[in-house]
Amino acid sequence: MSLELLSKLETKIQAALETIELLKMELEEEKQKASTLNERNQQLNDQNQQLQEELTSWNEKVTGLVGLLNSEI
Repeated sequence: MSLELLSKLETKIQAALETIELLKMELEEEKQKASTLNERNQQLNDQNQQLQEELTSWNEKVTGLVGLLNSEI
């Protein structure tokens, strides 16, 4: 009986080790995905900042032109 129990225990331990290994692999994949998403997020934030600066510049130019038109009228 004890050999049978040891065999069952060994089987369960082996299954647990395999599950742990699979979970480690999944965790590593998720870490890589998170890293990729963080990099993409940073790129988009940088692009957004650049576009905001361009928008501000254009708004200043348009405001200046409108001011010139108003002063000539």
